[in-house]
Amino acid sequence: MLDWENLLQDDIFEIAGRKFKSRLIIGSGKFKSFQQNKEVLEASGAEIITVAVRRVNITDPSRENLLDYIDPKKYLILPNTAGCYTAEEAVNTAMLAREATGINWIKLEVIGDKKTLLPDMEETLKAAKILVKEGFVVLPYVFDDPVYAKKFEDIGCAAVMPLASPIGSGLGLQNPYNLIFIKEAVSVPVIVDAGIGSATDIPPVMELGVDGILTNTALAEAKDPIKMAVAMKYATIAGRLAYLAGRMPKRTYAVPSSPMKGVPFKE
Repeated sequence: MLDWENLLQDDIFEIAGRKFKSRLIIGSGKFKSFQQNKEVLEASGAEIITVAVRRVNITDPSRENLLDYIDPKKYLILPNTAGCYTAEEAVNTAMLAREATGINWIKLEVIGDKKTLLPDMEETLKAAKILVKEGFVVLPYVFDDPVYAKKFEDIGCAAVMPLASPIGSGLGLQNPYNLIFIKEAVSVPVIVDAGIGSATDIPPVMELGVDGILTNTALAEAKDPIKMAVAMKYATIAGRLAYLAGRMPKRTYAVPSSPMKGVPFKE
């Protein structure tokens, strides 16, 4: 019997020299408790969890701390700058997170609009340049824009994280072509961030050949977050395997699935 793990054993997901088995990344916002977040993380099979350091405590050991529940030796804790609206705010947040935790990875978010939570690309690029120079492994949240994606790669970002649709919208992938263009434009990993609403949204994204996918709200707001985490684990695997397998071409007209050779033909 074939085992999907064997099929993917040589399919390495690597960011800044660090290797991962799972291509699914989860967040840590909106869960009922740190314990639930831990259980969802374990069920998802993810090895990376991103944490909004302005909203979720990982810096103050005197209060309940997410790191009391999630082992940094087992998982990559990826601080993020959610809630920042300027490059200066984002840089300061990243610096504080590194000082408190010793973690030099940062998911960079600089929001340009409170209603849509879409990124301010100029401020994000400005912050990314500073943080790269300061020795951070920078993963910026960006528009699905191949031109900007290339700019972030050129200044030294370790990956780019284009949105599928607005944060927390659950709308799923809105523009598959731009993700294809981004994959063609950059050589760093492309991790789709924001907009996933359910496990069923994941395979069409992964089948495009992106390197990974991040989701938070779809897990935290699911009626059963654990079941959704398991579904997302296998949806990510299915999408990746479908990409590696190579789908059949789409055609305008039907083509018989059985061979026609030897079938009598009558006019």
